[in-house]
Amino acid sequence: MVRVRDDLCITVPSFFKCPISLDVMKSPVSLCTGVSYDRSSIQRWLDGGNNTCPATMQVLQTKDFIPNRTLHSLIQIWSDSVRHQTASEPVPSPDQALRAIADLQTDSLRFGSLAKLLHFAKDSHQNKLFLAKAEGFVNKLVRFLGNVDAGETARSIEFLEQVVIVLGLILENVEDREGLKNSMLKEKQQSLDSLLLVLRRGSSDSKIASARVLQFIAVDAESKLLIAEKEGVVTELLKSAAPERDPALIENALASLVAISTPKRNKLRLVNLGAVKTLSKLLTEPNSGAAVVEKVLKLVATASSTREGRREICEDAACVSAVLNKVLKVSSAATEHAVTTLWSVCYLFRDRKAQEAVTQANGLTKILLLMQSNCAPQVRQMCTDLLKIFRVNSKSCLSCYDTNTTHIMPF
Repeated sequence: MVRVRDDLCITVPSFFKCPISLDVMKSPVSLCTGVSYDRSSIQRWLDGGNNTCPATMQVLQTKDFIPNRTLHSLIQIWSDSVRHQTASEPVPSPDQALRAIADLQTDSLRFGSLAKLLHFAKDSHQNKLFLAKAEGFVNKLVRFLGNVDAGETARSIEFLEQVVIVLGLILENVEDREGLKNSMLKEKQQSLDSLLLVLRRGSSDSKIASARVLQFIAVDAESKLLIAEKEGVVTELLKSAAPERDPALIENALASLVAISTPKRNKLRLVNLGAVKTLSKLLTEPNSGAAVVEKVLKLVATASSTREGRREICEDAACVSAVLNKVLKVSSAATEHAVTTLWSVCYLFRDRKAQEAVTQANGLTKILLLMQSNCAPQVRQMCTDLLKIFRVNSKSCLSCYDTNTTHIMPF
């Protein structure tokens, strides 16, 4: 049974609870024994060196697990119904919101007050703007993030989740972005500890909010370096962008990674932490939206700007083919990112495997079609370089591309 309001308790179906944590599962996965656990809980169990199923104590034939999408859907439906039962609670007025902000100073009232403010913020854009402009409110949220409970109890994590979600809701209305960045990245960086804790153990909604906050405060090279060099942050963002995650979480995690990836040190960190494999999997996902594909291709192009990244991409022929497949299929931005990657690995790096992958996927035809389109000058130049590296002459071009158009030839 969980308490969702002072006057309302909800009984949780037993099979929605993780056998390890006994909490409602956020990302249920199944072991080979057929028993489902929350992903974070079973991962910690396996990382601890255990080779048995915690519930049955059977020795595991494999430590691999798969997402239990059916159970996840059932939990989501149940969660939505719980929210519907609590939706009858009236939205606080602005005066009540100000009172709730004042009550944040009192330990015994803090949790309930923050819940009211979250309800208030979700109701309208005007309410979000009101909270962003409320004197001292943003600073209070940052102070809460700076006081991480060393015990990491479920209650303290739930409170941090609410703080991060409220902050994520009002971000776009915060006028002093530089001030927020400075207060969150000050010497001890305890706010980053809280955001990392939420990324590791929070709900999908709070992880999304955490990724959005990280993106918002990554405003310059210094802040991007501080965020990326915080041990665990980039790793958790990559985990949040895994194909089996919630689509909204994937998109926000990718947006955060794009925001912090510009410094060279951060590019190398991304590559060394296995970003190319994660991004390659996302490119082959059939249901990825245009916004996700654009960000994935941007990150692959970013990785390709380093020698280490080009090497990783070239070792994965499927990645090269997937990048080529997105040319002219998603958006002009996605096409530019894809061509940048192909230019880096085929022309700049002169990798034979990558060149063969492009040739086998009929990449020359796509390059010719792209040059014939209204593409940007820098894209056209990269296409010209690619044609040169493949030693394309007029006869071989026309043999694979049936057209009378000859003005697109670069020679």
